[in-house]
Amino acid sequence: MRKSERDIAESSRLITRRVLMLGAIQAAVVSALGLKLRSMQLEHADEYRMLSDGNSIKIRLLPPARGLVLDRNGTIIAGNEQNYRVTLTREEAGDISAVIARLRHIIAMSDRQAAEILEEIRKRSAVTPVLVADRLSWDEFSSIALNAPALPGVTPEAGLSRSYPRAGDFAHVLGYVGPVSDYDLSKIEDPDPVLRLPEFQLGKVGMEAKLEEALRGKAGSRRVEVNSAGREMRELSRQEGQQGATVQTTLDAGLQNFATQRLGNESAAAVVLDVTTGDIVAISSSPVFDPNKFVRGISGPDYRALMEHDHRPLADKTVQGVYPPGSTFKMVTLLAGLESGVIDSGSRFYCPGYTTVAGRRFHCWSRGGHGMVDAMGSLEHSCDVYYYELAQRVGIDRIAAMARKLGIGVRHDLPMSAIAEGIAPDRAWKRARYDQEWQVGDSLNASIGQGYVLASPLQLAVMTARLATGRAVVPRLVRAIDGQAQPVPDWPALDIAPLHLHAARAGMDAVMNSSRGTARRSRITLPEWRMAGKTGTSQVRNITAAERARGVISNDQLPWNRRDHALFVCFAPYEMPRYAVSVVVEHGGGGGAVAAPIARDILLYALADGLPPLSAYPEAERAKVQEIWSRMNLMPSARKGEARARA
Repeated sequence: MRKSERDIAESSRLITRRVLMLGAIQAAVVSALGLKLRSMQLEHADEYRMLSDGNSIKIRLLPPARGLVLDRNGTIIAGNEQNYRVTLTREEAGDISAVIARLRHIIAMSDRQAAEILEEIRKRSAVTPVLVADRLSWDEFSSIALNAPALPGVTPEAGLSRSYPRAGDFAHVLGYVGPVSDYDLSKIEDPDPVLRLPEFQLGKVGMEAKLEEALRGKAGSRRVEVNSAGREMRELSRQEGQQGATVQTTLDAGLQNFATQRLGNESAAAVVLDVTTGDIVAISSSPVFDPNKFVRGISGPDYRALMEHDHRPLADKTVQGVYPPGSTFKMVTLLAGLESGVIDSGSRFYCPGYTTVAGRRFHCWSRGGHGMVDAMGSLEHSCDVYYYELAQRVGIDRIAAMARKLGIGVRHDLPMSAIAEGIAPDRAWKRARYDQEWQVGDSLNASIGQGYVLASPLQLAVMTARLATGRAVVPRLVRAIDGQAQPVPDWPALDIAPLHLHAARAGMDAVMNSSRGTARRSRITLPEWRMAGKTGTSQVRNITAAERARGVISNDQLPWNRRDHALFVCFAPYEMPRYAVSVVVEHGGGGGAVAAPIARDILLYALADGLPPLSAYPEAERAKVQEIWSRMNLMPSARKGEARARA
C-alpha cells in the first residue's frame, strides 16, 4: 500500500474515534438533562410550580410589645391587650376595589370608611401595608383567615394594643398613644421603619410621648415566602423583637384613685409629694377623660364633648395650669422680709382693714382689719395689710428671688407635656415683658400672690416641701427603668436661716391648729399626724369701689367662671414631715372652705396608707366625711391584694 493511502486510512480511524467520543459525551449530557428534567417534572414538580408562579421572599417587620408602666407598688397602669386586625398591601392585592368589596361581606364597613381606606392606600407606598380594620371579633378574624385565597394582599394579624386599666385616674400624667400620622413622621429626622407599620402606636402626649424611645422597644422581623397573589405560603425564619422598657413610676395607684375621686367633678388639681425623696405619689387633674378612647379611635361626638366642656378635661391643670397663688404665697414674702433683715418674727404692723398708697386703697380681706399683727399672726389670720407694708420695705426683687428659691417661676423637669414655668415677676421681668417700669402697687399685689404672680399646683407642692424640710427638694416621676433604680439625690439645704423657716412653719401650724386659724375646721386631730397649712383665695375679677361700698358680691351669687380660685397647701406630720400637698379648685370660692378639706382628706389617705380612722377628723366633720366616702367607688390597690406586674 502506498504511503498516501496509509495516511488516508489513519486519518479516517482518528475521525471515527473522535466522532464516537463526541457521541458518547453528547449521549451523557442528554442523559443527565433527561434525568434532571425527570426530577424537575416528577419529583420536584410542586416546588418548581410555586416558583414559576412568581413566589418571592419578603421581610416582614414585627412590631415590638410596648413597655409596661407601673405604679410604685408594681400595679400596671399602662399595659397591652390582644388586638385582632387586618391590613392590605397594594402591591399584592391587584384590584384593590374588588378586594375591599369582598372584605365588606365579612366585616362591617361603611361607604365612607371604604373610601377613606382606598385613599390611604393610594397615598402610601405600594409595599406598605395599610390598616383596614382593628379590634375585630374572633369570628370576624377567623372568617378573614378562612377566605384568604379570595382576598389577595389581605393579611389578618394578631397583635397588641395599648390599654389603660385604671381609665381616667392617670389620663393626664400618662397621656395616651395613637396611630402614627404624617405629622408625627415629619417631626422625626430619621424615622424608625417600624413607625410606618399600619398598626403601630406612638406616644402622643404625657409620659407616653416623653418616654417614647424607652417604651417603644426594638422591632423584630420574619422572612416569609409569598406567591404571586401575595398570599403568604410559609414562614422561613423569625427574629423576635425586643419589648420596650418597663417603667416604674413614683405614683401610688390607690392614692391617685382617691385623689381623683375626692376632686370629683370640680375643675381642679391636686399634687402629693414625698418630701424625703421628691417622689410624686399622686398628681391628679379633674375632670378626667378615658385615654382608652383615644387609643381605639375616639368618636366625633365624644371628642367635641371634651373640647367644649367648660372645665377643660383635656388640660392637665397640675403642670400646665398656672394660677395666682393668693395667700399661699405669703410664706414667700415673709421669708424674703426675714432673710433681708427688714423684719424679725416679732415685728408688728397695724391693720385697719386697708393700706393707702399713692391715693389708692389696697384692702385686706377682713373689712374691719386685724389690729396689730406679728409674723406668725400674719399667716394665722392671713392678714393682707401686713404683707402690703412688708412689700414696700423689702422690694419685689427680693420677693422674686425667694419665690424662685422655693420653686416658683421655675420649670421642673418631668416626663410630662407642656410643663409651665409660672411667673415670679421682678423689675427686669416687667421691663422685658411690657417695656414698663415696676410700680409700688405691683409689689403690693405680688406680696399676697396676686397681680403678675402665677404658679402651678406642682410648683406650690414643691414650695411646701421645701418649706417643710428646709431642703431644695426636686420632684421626680420615674422610680426605676427595667429594674434599674433611679438615684435619689441628697437634696442640699436651702440658703435660708433655720430660725426663719421655723417662723414660717409655725405660722402655717397656727393656720390649722390655733383657735382663730383660717383653716381650723380642716385640721387633723391625731397629734402624730399634726398638719400645717395655708389657705389661699385668688381673685379673677376686679372689685370696684362702688361694689365695696354696697358690699362685695359673694362667690355663690356670681357666674361660675367669675368666682375666686380656691387654693390650699399643707404638710404633715408637723415635727417630721413626710408629705406635702397642694390643691387648686378653679372658681371654687374660699380656699379654707373648699380646697382645705380636699387637701386634708388626700393627705390623711397618704399618711394612713388607705382610708384613715374617723378619729383623725374633728368630731363635727366626721358625718360629712363618711357621706363623702359613701359616694366613692375606690379601686383596690396592690397593697390590698391586687396582683402586681412581673417586671
